[in-house]
Amino acid sequence: MRRTAFILGSGLLSFVAFWNSVTWHLQRFWGASGYFWQAQWERLLTTFEGKEWILFFIGAIQVPCLFFWSFNGLLLVVDTTGKPNFISRYRIQVGKNEPVDPVKLRQSIRTVLFNQCMISFPMVVFLYPFLKWWRDPCRRELPTFHWFLLELAIFTLIEEVLFYYSHRLLHHPTFYKKIHKKHHEWTAPIGVISLYAHPIEHAVSNMLPAIVGPLVMGSHLSSITMWFSLALIITTISHCGYHLPFLPSPEFHDYHHLKFNQCYGVLGVLDHLHGTDTMFKQTKAYERHVLLLGFTPLSESIPDSPKRIE
Repeated sequence: MRRTAFILGSGLLSFVAFWNSVTWHLQRFWGASGYFWQAQWERLLTTFEGKEWILFFIGAIQVPCLFFWSFNGLLLVVDTTGKPNFISRYRIQVGKNEPVDPVKLRQSIRTVLFNQCMISFPMVVFLYPFLKWWRDPCRRELPTFHWFLLELAIFTLIEEVLFYYSHRLLHHPTFYKKIHKKHHEWTAPIGVISLYAHPIEHAVSNMLPAIVGPLVMGSHLSSITMWFSLALIITTISHCGYHLPFLPSPEFHDYHHLKFNQCYGVLGVLDHLHGTDTMFKQTKAYERHVLLLGFTPLSESIPDSPKRIE
């Protein structure tokens, strides 16, 4: 744990030390458009004056859900129809979900909707009074660009720690069979099953790691909306089953679904520190675990060995 704290702390300090040069152009844009966004936010506050909880509900629940289902809607078209055909070239586990089992898919979507309506929504609503007491999430002044970047870094580190250890705990035989096995019914995952889990797992391992960061930081609703939306998009990409150009690599978590006992985290930092990625590092999937900057699928430029294909 000391080694983990040292690595994560050093990474955060390095990020803070060099972020001015990295974000200079973005800061100029943010500063130039800051008055515009501030004016729009104040207009929203005036519209929902006395009913800020409705504004919080829209920003923290409805907007992230809109991103989640819009993105997954596009992926489901590909998964269920196989079209457009060129997308299948980017499939990580070749021959799986071509097309996806419709019965299994419907059952999974029902579970995802249940988790969102009965677990995610109440947890986020319950978060509001705590944030209101700590620091009003609907306060008038929007966060600065640099402050949001700091928040994003802290949110990410908190999620990495909480998700890794809660996820690894769920793989303990005591919890796996009764709770986490449900999520692993999909050995070849698709995007929408990122939230397909037992309700206990969804609350403890999916929602809690994402919620703690904004609670600790007393974040503004704008930061919470962007963070929840980004987290849902990233977890969808991690489960989508396709290594698409210019998107983060899903090879790491896809390998976890394939082998079960490797790659428990999100960033891979804690997996490296605890040695839970040693098998993964010996595979072609590890070589393909990079950002694809062209249009040639990595499964073609870095193919599996003939022995594995057999």
